[in-house]
Amino acid sequence: MRISGINIPDNKQIKFSLTHVFGIGQYRASEILKKIKINEEKQTKDLTSEEVNKIQKAIDSSYAIEGELKQRHKQNIKRLKDIGSYRGERHSRNLPVRGQRTKTNSRTSRGNVRKTAVSGRRKASLK
Repeated sequence: MRISGINIPDNKQIKFSLTHVFGIGQYRASEILKKIKINEEKQTKDLTSEEVNKIQKAIDSSYAIEGELKQRHKQNIKRLKDIGSYRGERHSRNLPVRGQRTKTNSRTSRGNVRKTAVSGRRKASLK
């Protein structure tokens, strides 16, 4: 079954299947289903085409999802970079943006760099 261009699994409850659409979490899925009066525990494969159309209309009319949401997110980051804010600089350098420490953590964003430090003096090798 396809909703908003995304294949959602048939063998799950509809409130969990809807979370496969980018921009819809469990809370928003429950909210949508309550608004159009569909039981949340109903299996996706048991939905009628009329119910699928109701879900599609509710999502399209109220929420930004998938491509539109991703595009909006990229535009917000680009705006931060353009105005030269601190957060924009952190984004452009691929460093943590929200104040996390970088001395010991953030290996993923720094490229998994592991520097080995040798403490003390090195012993002279005997020849």
